[in-house]
Amino acid sequence: MTYDLEALIQKIQHLKKTDIGGKINSRIKEFESFKKSTNNELFSELCFCILTANFNAERSIKIQNEVGQCFFSNSKEEIQKNLQNYGHRFANKRSEYIIESQKCKNQLNNVLNSLKGENLRKWIADNIKGLGYKEASHFLRNIGYEDYAIIDFHIIDILERYDIINRPKSLTKKKYIEIEKTLRNIAKKVDLNLAELDLYLWYLETGKILK
Repeated sequence: MTYDLEALIQKIQHLKKTDIGGKINSRIKEFESFKKSTNNELFSELCFCILTANFNAERSIKIQNEVGQCFFSNSKEEIQKNLQNYGHRFANKRSEYIIESQKCKNQLNNVLNSLKGENLRKWIADNIKGLGYKEASHFLRNIGYEDYAIIDFHIIDILERYDIINRPKSLTKKKYIEIEKTLRNIAKKVDLNLAELDLYLWYLETGKILK
């Protein structure tokens, strides 16, 4: 089989007609429901995205579901202990980042309502310690924003395999925006937004539909 953009498009178009397409549509609706969330609900999702950086998404989901109340603790030690108990590789740093981000918790709805587009993502990346462009985009996608790409090694792997991009030596902000434009063009060809496209690409690469 020839691995190129057309082959990737055909795979996505096929998946859209299967039960995978239905599951992805359901997941997108779950994300969209977050637009009416409280600051605490948004903060919980923000902390989930802090946990997923360089760590397993499924294990981060388990932490959020089972001990997510610890995110609101005033004690770094309590948060760190819970993360350690669930095997997080970076319990010390992530607990530090969560404590730091608490100062922004009550601003979240106001920020989401007052900023748009690149200004919104930039604010999150600049103000939430531990979140770069990828995890800022992840957070926004998970709360119902559709026009940000989550570019991690899974996405880079599949784009490289289909000869769409050359693997970058490092994922700078400039390179991130460049790859995001490529993904936006692919999304248009398959009549999807970036949030939907990410779930299809992640499924093709991992066989899973997460968040």
